[in-house]
Amino acid sequence: MQSTGAELLIRLLRKEGVDTIFAYPGGQVIDIFDALYGQEQIRLVLPRHEQGLVHAADGYARSTGRVGVCLVTSGPGAANLVTGIATANADSVPLVCFAGQVPTRLIGSNAFQEVDFISITKSICKYGISVRSRAQLAEAVPIAFEIARSGRPGVAVVELPKDIQQARGKDLHPGREPVPIRRQVPAVHTGQLAQAMERLHKAARPLFLAGGGVRIARAEGQMTRLAEKTGIPVVTTLMGKGAIPSAHPLSAGNLGIHGSFAANTAVSQCDVLFAVGTRFNDRITGKPEEFAKHTYLIRADIDTSALPCNITADLSIEGDARQILEALLAKAAPVQAGEWRQQLRRWKQTYPTAMQQEGLTPQRVMEAVNQAFPAAVICADVGQNQMWAAQFLDLNEERQLLTSGGLGTMGYALPAAVGASLGCPSRRVVVITGDGGMQMNVQELATAVAYELPVVVCILNNGWLGNVRQWQELFYGRRYVGVCMRRRKGCPPICAAPGTQCPPYTPDFVRLAESYGALGLRVSRFEELPAAFLQAKQNKAAPTVIEFVIAPTCNVMPIVPPGNPLNQMLLHENN
Repeated sequence: MQSTGAELLIRLLRKEGVDTIFAYPGGQVIDIFDALYGQEQIRLVLPRHEQGLVHAADGYARSTGRVGVCLVTSGPGAANLVTGIATANADSVPLVCFAGQVPTRLIGSNAFQEVDFISITKSICKYGISVRSRAQLAEAVPIAFEIARSGRPGVAVVELPKDIQQARGKDLHPGREPVPIRRQVPAVHTGQLAQAMERLHKAARPLFLAGGGVRIARAEGQMTRLAEKTGIPVVTTLMGKGAIPSAHPLSAGNLGIHGSFAANTAVSQCDVLFAVGTRFNDRITGKPEEFAKHTYLIRADIDTSALPCNITADLSIEGDARQILEALLAKAAPVQAGEWRQQLRRWKQTYPTAMQQEGLTPQRVMEAVNQAFPAAVICADVGQNQMWAAQFLDLNEERQLLTSGGLGTMGYALPAAVGASLGCPSRRVVVITGDGGMQMNVQELATAVAYELPVVVCILNNGWLGNVRQWQELFYGRRYVGVCMRRRKGCPPICAAPGTQCPPYTPDFVRLAESYGALGLRVSRFEELPAAFLQAKQNKAAPTVIEFVIAPTCNVMPIVPPGNPLNQMLLHENN
């Protein structure tokens, strides 16, 4: 029996277990949409923008552990995926992105809506291929899925010319199935593990550092049990937050530029640091030549080649984080480091991460989220709101955090929440975003309304692009440029701070939410928090948007000033 390339693609997707495609139509993929007509096995989700679409596929993948799939037309449709592809690939998220292309006879002729999408994305994806025959299509799709999900996960890009979609032929090559090449994860080296455990047992100040690889491997339980069995404290990266419950006695908090005093100091003073699933990016190391300077560094990761050139590991162990942690659990024994654990507890008690302001603060909003949604998927955007989420959300195996860590993409949270809500319909999904990030993909409120998703969107509105404003305040002499979201044409050229004379904020988020068909609420006092979240919990067939009007001068503290080592941080704004 013969079928078109588009029909073959749909059968290949079903064979991969795909149940959801985030897709936007166009002339160069209309044949694939036609092949999807009447499909009951694959759900077609229509977001309102291609960037929202790829972030939604990302949120679906992160929350479910499955490969996210998206489909767009050629030219601008494909180009609009670039930010989302880079976002997902930086955080090792498995996506397969299909993009239409002009017919093969027109490729290279500057045809209408033609771009060389494979060349555009080759530096920001794990694998890319432009399919040039129907036979190649049958091989390219399973290979793309295998590469996306295997080893260190990432993004595979498949470009599909229109004539390949229309070409008729047999479903597969006669007599054989396409066999994708899988990059095998190496077996854990038992000798290296034994050497690592010996180092930990001899250490006076041992420390685990859990990165995003622990969460990608779904190894939070193993990480927690290993910490408990050995008695070794754990610090986490932003992407590793939740690898051990935030409230666990052995959790020392987040590491990095906005890390806790206990975590940053512990890394600076430990004598053995065992890092699992982290690439040591500049956001967690501070001044790299001072990072863990007098420490024996053990690094376990699925891709040991990703270690920055300015960080040197004394012992590298290659392998899947879950397998490594399970192997360590089998050999682990209690470590005699009682004095070290007590020191970390004293640091946490003496220098807690807490906001000093009265009234409605981001900390109190996060604490209310903890109380209202004990088992939720939380999607944090980028900027101050991301840091406050990392500092004050209590994460565990029931409460999961999705955020753009490697690329730091504003506008990520809302569309990611759409994907997470579709992928995990039994769990409530909460968005933490700022007023700036919310406006970058606000159109995806329409998608949430259309699919009756009870996403709860928390907008921390301080009227600024707050993270840059904070840096301008602390390190650039309060020279505020390009960060005021109230600024209008008639404002004075130089403005030191917002005041009562400032123009009103645009837009009105409550009315904007209502125009989309969502519930819109505004909270300006701490006492209003419980009632707002109660309304949100009761609104189960549509999104709820809650605007939290916070002080424009709220800052994220502690902070490690640029060029400083981790243990030289500003704890308070008046330091």
